[in-house]
Amino acid sequence: MSQMTGFKCLACAREHRPGDAAYVCPACGGNLDVLYDYERVGARLTKAGLAADRELTIWRYRALLPIADSSPVPPLAVGWTPLYDCPRLAAEFGVQQLLLKDDGRNPTASFKDRPSALVVVKAREAGASVVTTASSGNAGSALAGMCAGVGLRSVIFVPETTPAAKIAQLQVYGATVILVDGSYEDACELCLAAAERYGWYQRTTGYNPYTAEGKKTAALEIAEQLHWQAPDRVLVGVGDGNIIGGLWKGFTDLRRLGWLDRVPRMVAVQAEGAAPIVDAIDGDGVIRPVAAETVADGIRVGEPRDGARAVRAVRESGGAGVKVSDAEIVAAIGRLARATGVFAEPGAAAAFAGFVKMCEGGAVGADERVVIVITGNGLKDVETARRAAPAPLRVESPQMMPIEQIVAGLKA
Repeated sequence: MSQMTGFKCLACAREHRPGDAAYVCPACGGNLDVLYDYERVGARLTKAGLAADRELTIWRYRALLPIADSSPVPPLAVGWTPLYDCPRLAAEFGVQQLLLKDDGRNPTASFKDRPSALVVVKAREAGASVVTTASSGNAGSALAGMCAGVGLRSVIFVPETTPAAKIAQLQVYGATVILVDGSYEDACELCLAAAERYGWYQRTTGYNPYTAEGKKTAALEIAEQLHWQAPDRVLVGVGDGNIIGGLWKGFTDLRRLGWLDRVPRMVAVQAEGAAPIVDAIDGDGVIRPVAAETVADGIRVGEPRDGARAVRAVRESGGAGVKVSDAEIVAAIGRLARATGVFAEPGAAAAFAGFVKMCEGGAVGADERVVIVITGNGLKDVETARRAAPAPLRVESPQMMPIEQIVAGLKA
């Protein structure tokens, strides 16, 4: 039994029963939001129950997810990632508290394990044998890993510009990998057409309404890790818009249950060369496609498939949109790693770059508790990370080691 009652279209506001919609709104084609009976959820999900629950994965929140009680879940342990307190950075930037939600610690090293795990459950409920998605890398890796864990086949469409490490993950997990000579948007269109033609279960972000539900589990964790106190502000790198929309949904679900008295201000951080959602937030709210170009492949999206959900999340929470340059993103990788030990890929480091920019502009208060969501591990894109680090010292032989140079560097 699930507490899900149906869907509501983000575009036309029509409501649909669970069996009347598969992916998008049957009436207008808009993206769907999942609805719940919060009275039933509250009867099954309690703070005391969670405090005693040793299931430290996203499935501890099963009562607030759109799956049946009897549905088996993938074996990989997804979620309950660390929320690191960073007092040195908080002092440096003059905020009360700065915390990092490190989702690079998930099984395939990214935030995308959350929605992919949930989608695999839904695919098995639907009797699917093949699951597909378009991806800039992480969503595909996550889906391939989750499918491998349960014996499902996966077909992943990625742009040929995807970092080699992410493509290698797909291949290792046994996915059928299709490199698309084009953009992420081109990969999406091809994936959607193939899934419709061959009857594959479709995971693609935004198009599948359950992706946002998987992503909201990070917000549930943040609130629980903060003892049911909402942070003042949450920053995350944004591409399609599904992550920030999912996080917002998680916080609003908890407010609906009466567990939070407010929702944090959501901040969407995008690269300057791929910022249609920030432009919409700062403008009339309408998403206008752009030719995306940025070093951060995870947020290199010119035509976001869940932009409306992202704009709503930011505006209704009283948040903001921030643009950062590629140079600021690359610098943020090294600065964050050296200050905290957390190694973030470019799309994740963008959130920290946005935080730095906001603080330098006086947009973050000294009394604020801020959470930055790190959506992927830096090993996903080592080539870009190397640009953020100094060159290693070279020696000709052990007898020629420049000890004085090394010692001088340590003193500095």
